[in-house]
Amino acid sequence: MSAAAAAATLASLKKEGLREICGLLEQQISPNSDQTRIWQQLQHYSQFPDFNNYLVFILARAEGKSVEVRQAAGLLLKNNLRMAFNSLSPASQQYIKSELLLCLGAADRTIRSTVGTVISVVVQLGKVFGWPELLQALVHCLDSNDLNHMEGAMDAIYKICEDIPDELDMDIPGLAERPINIFMPRLLQLFQSPHAILRKLSLGSVNQFNVIMPTALLLSMDQYLQGLFHLANDPAADVRKLVCEAFVQLIEVRPEFLEPHLRNVIEYILQSNKDADDEVALESCEFWSAYCDANLPPDRLRDVLPRLIPVLLSNMAYADDDESLFDAEEDESVPDREQDLKPRFHSSRFHGSDNGEEAEEDIVNIWNLRKCSAAGLDILSNVFGDEILPALMPLIQQKLSTTSDAHWKDREAAVLAIGAVAEGCIGGLYPHLPEIIAFLIPLLDDKFPLIRSITCWTLSRYSKFIVQGLDHQNGHEQFEKILMGLLRRTLDTNKRVQEAACSAFATLEEEAAEELAPHLEIILQHLMCAYGKYQRRNLRIVYDAIGTLADAVGAELNQPKYLDILMPPLISKWQQLANSEKDLFPLLECFTSIAQALGPGFSQFAEPVFQRCINLIQIQQLAKVDPVAAGVQYDKEFIVCSLDLLSGLTEGLGSGIESLVGKSNLRDLLLQCCMDEVDDVRQSALALLGDLARVCPVHLHPRLLEFLDIAAKQLNASQLKEAVSVANNACWAIGELAVKVREDISPIVLAVISCLVPILKNPEGLHKSLLENSAITLGRLAWVCPDLVAPHMEHFIQSWCSALCMIRDDFEKEDAFRGLCAMVRTNPSGAVNSLTYMCKAIASWNDIRSEDLQIEVRQVLNGYKQMLGDGAWGQFISALEPQVAERTAQNPAIDWFEEILCDDCGAPRIGKFDSDGTNVDKSLIELEESCGPVDLWVLEGRRP
Repeated sequence: MSAAAAAATLASLKKEGLREICGLLEQQISPNSDQTRIWQQLQHYSQFPDFNNYLVFILARAEGKSVEVRQAAGLLLKNNLRMAFNSLSPASQQYIKSELLLCLGAADRTIRSTVGTVISVVVQLGKVFGWPELLQALVHCLDSNDLNHMEGAMDAIYKICEDIPDELDMDIPGLAERPINIFMPRLLQLFQSPHAILRKLSLGSVNQFNVIMPTALLLSMDQYLQGLFHLANDPAADVRKLVCEAFVQLIEVRPEFLEPHLRNVIEYILQSNKDADDEVALESCEFWSAYCDANLPPDRLRDVLPRLIPVLLSNMAYADDDESLFDAEEDESVPDREQDLKPRFHSSRFHGSDNGEEAEEDIVNIWNLRKCSAAGLDILSNVFGDEILPALMPLIQQKLSTTSDAHWKDREAAVLAIGAVAEGCIGGLYPHLPEIIAFLIPLLDDKFPLIRSITCWTLSRYSKFIVQGLDHQNGHEQFEKILMGLLRRTLDTNKRVQEAACSAFATLEEEAAEELAPHLEIILQHLMCAYGKYQRRNLRIVYDAIGTLADAVGAELNQPKYLDILMPPLISKWQQLANSEKDLFPLLECFTSIAQALGPGFSQFAEPVFQRCINLIQIQQLAKVDPVAAGVQYDKEFIVCSLDLLSGLTEGLGSGIESLVGKSNLRDLLLQCCMDEVDDVRQSALALLGDLARVCPVHLHPRLLEFLDIAAKQLNASQLKEAVSVANNACWAIGELAVKVREDISPIVLAVISCLVPILKNPEGLHKSLLENSAITLGRLAWVCPDLVAPHMEHFIQSWCSALCMIRDDFEKEDAFRGLCAMVRTNPSGAVNSLTYMCKAIASWNDIRSEDLQIEVRQVLNGYKQMLGDGAWGQFISALEPQVAERTAQNPAIDWFEEILCDDCGAPRIGKFDSDGTNVDKSLIELEESCGPVDLWVLEGRRP
């Protein structure tokens, strides 16, 4: 921008406008001001095209104003530019850029930092090539030897590298080389700077490129590594932390660069793990997990284990300033603070064999050195197994032997360590499990709440092995002690212990499943007592424990004595909560599990629950367009949770839900939800569509084609990228509808097939359940509409059969194979070149339980034998992979058959080879019962 143009823009700014805006900014940073009113006024000013010019002027030139006001102007400018930079006039854009460049070297560090933040945003929006003067200015500042200018430039470069590193590794018109090639030598040179801030910013900038690894860094790798070694013992903790960060990144993405120096790097990281600065120690601690996750040879770490394990165990003790220490003393009488109520996210209903697992919520929610050290010990135990026990167990025993109150943190860390190695070291620990449990149980009553809470967590880590040991001597006694111990702690007066105990008990429930049935009454008594005393935060965990219990014991819960304990408090809460209260979410989830567990037994509670779900969906759909009329603010979670509870009701009640659906407007609401722009809503809606198709398709029929059209559209390529779980549920729902409405699905068959075939042909990186549902749905469509699908089978049968091999034996797989048989009957030549794939799919069965399907499969094979003739069939059989032939030979449900015609009626008789393939089984299966007794026929030949 020319000096004249800048002067003209500057002259256009009015003093009155500057004064008003500065006044507003001064009020904004005042803690006692009316923030809503100020925000509204600032939004009003934002509508004026030159408002951002005022803001950049205040940031860059209002030296008479406080730094806080100037910074506030800069941050507001940043936010405005994110929303509207590209819509500003070219003159305004240029003015803002020129003013920012002018104060790169501002005297105040806060102003320099704010300028760097705004510059990074401008580059993100306008790209590097849109601001050629910036690169010039940054290089000029770096080469100036003026500390303020160098720091200002480095601050901007660091933020650009952090936000958009790829932008600096691109060819820029008018530049002889890429920006990264210009900056890299200067950044590496600044590793030697006497100023800690420049060392920190330059190293932090280079680290941002470790993942994308541009050529400029590859060519400078030796210099970069030498720089890291030079900075390894830097007096500034921030720099040492970044050195550790660099080593962690390199071991993750390019370990070969560290290979020649690995012994020294490991030694350095080990020493840094003991750094007096917690941030340095934390960053270095990440190295151990990164090393193990990279599947590098464990031998390099084996030698340091005796020195590393004591460091990890020491760092697992609570730091004196850990926030958890202050929170841990809160008893149940202290009201929950609003910030204690963490946001909760409902996981939409997903149909498939691979649901994924929700991440465990640890006792400590903030990632810190203690937690990272425990994670490191966990992963080391999984890599080295029992090898670490000789170094670890004496330290644990030593810490546990200290009984004084002053050493409670050491005892707590020892219990944490026992839990951390539960999976990895179970081979060595299992023989001692009774002693470990016997030691832990009394700690559930320790005077220190955090010891009680960590003991709950540690016991939960051994839940699987405790349940496995139920058949051993004293196994039931041990299980009952843990069960009762955790239940007792759910009624603890300390909120942290309540949380840990309830979460641990939910884990035990998952592992124990039906083993809980004899204890249901006392479990429900404790959980409902906790339900009555917990505050809002922990109440969510009780809901989870109740839902997990229902999932674990299923129909065992459906007894009056249990329902009398469980349901009245839940129904009371259900009635108390308003339709706008978010505490409804976990209750809706809890009811979903209960409805599925009770099955028809939930019918006595079903009608009000069903109607409440319908009302919630209607209210939220209105709130989306008119929140005033709805009386609530829109929140998609209400719709998602309600849809999922309706799915649970449908699954539990089965055809018993038909009367409720019939007299409601659910069909029309569901259609709206299937078209919703929010992925989670469509995902849950399509899951409910499939569930309803199973039990009451008649109520979907009036709008069947609309449902099918919407579901089919979820399978296009863009949806697979953006909303794979939605596509998965849509695919599943189409398959469920197909088997119920049969030929009525024909209008969308070819459209769906055209979407499913690319999924099956290109499975890399796709969700396992999407592949399985695609294979099943394709088979179901072929079963009900073979005339439409069979003509195209040669284009997909190989990839389809490969997918069928991966599906577990169940009724859905049976449906898919009925489709295979139907297609072959319709178009036998379509699969003749893919017989090997088909035989592999058939051999994937462990047991075809349906006799009808067994016969269909045999007829298909016989048909191809007759089509090919004995010679070609024999050659085909001999060419099968040995494992396919062997799998088939070992499978009593899938046998190779010779067909012989009955002399009396001409009907096929099927003779069966025996299981070892060498002798002939002289048994006979008669298909034509009208024939009289048949003599045993000795079949010639041998089974493949």
